[in-house]
Amino acid sequence: MLIAVMKSVRVVPQQRMYVVERLGKYQRTLTPGLNFLVPFLDAVRSKVDMREQVVSFPPQPVITSDNLVVSIDTVLYFRVTDPVKATYEIANFLQAIEQLTVTTLRNVIGSLDLERALTSREEINRHLSTVLDETTGRWGVKVTRVEIKAIEPPPSIRDSMEKQMRAERDKRAAILNAEGQKQAQILTAQGDQQAAVLRAEGERQARILQAEGQAKAIRTVFDAIHVADPDPKVMAYQYLQALPQIAQGQANKVWIVPAELTRALEGIGGAVGGLISPNAGERAATKEETSAALEEVEAEARQVAEAAAQAAKEAADEAHKAEAGAGPVPRGLPASDPLPVSAILGEKTPEDHRERA
Repeated sequence: MLIAVMKSVRVVPQQRMYVVERLGKYQRTLTPGLNFLVPFLDAVRSKVDMREQVVSFPPQPVITSDNLVVSIDTVLYFRVTDPVKATYEIANFLQAIEQLTVTTLRNVIGSLDLERALTSREEINRHLSTVLDETTGRWGVKVTRVEIKAIEPPPSIRDSMEKQMRAERDKRAAILNAEGQKQAQILTAQGDQQAAVLRAEGERQARILQAEGQAKAIRTVFDAIHVADPDPKVMAYQYLQALPQIAQGQANKVWIVPAELTRALEGIGGAVGGLISPNAGERAATKEETSAALEEVEAEARQVAEAAAQAAKEAADEAHKAEAGAGPVPRGLPASDPLPVSAILGEKTPEDHRERA
């Protein structure tokens, strides 16, 4: 009696379906909860799980269109929608799904080359889901998702792909490096060009300003000279003062007294004479003032002449030293002795007095 009661009571868990047969024929499907059976007449044929299930199939060798063998791992997501069909329409629906997945995968991969197969996983998954869903619908099974877990090419192909990838990356790196150097050289050249242009513009402006300054200075001096209207005697005196400066300098080995020196001295003499005999309408100078002015001019002229003679003497000494060290004097450039101060000033020497006597 106890055994009969135990066989007549069945508790079905949630998300489970029990297929019940009576005397070998399908009678009904037990739903989750408490169910009662007829003892010794009803029997549970199968217990079907209605939850979504995940099955990972082992790697399958597949040949691509370019005759390469690759190993593909797939993952299948499915759930049973009709427990009666899943029980009576096919003996083992899980094995049937696995084999259907392998054959469909080989058909899809066989129409693709290796490179496209590696980059077209979404397309392959979509095609597999469509084929499996159409076929397994009559079995009471719904394929929700098919994923390709891994595609493993042969080791030799992997090495070739790694070399190709490395070469491609090296190529990109070289291109980027060349582009960087090109941009750097272009920017450097543009910078040098702009710097040169600005430098030339600055030099041009500086020269223009310098030339304008010199022109203005010359114009000012020229106007001042014309406004002052200097006497030739003053110009001669200024020229005489400039003679010592001409003799200065370490590079002056030979100093030649110009012929204009006599004219300058004559101009000074004329100036002295002008002091002695002033023009009409001017105040007549006294004898003392004339003598003082004459002595002052003669003293200054003598100092200037002595400085010029000393400079000429030093230049002659340096010329003699250079001749002694360098050998004979070249033809056409005889060494000359310095002129005495009396000769420069035009004074009479004792020899001149004796000759006149």
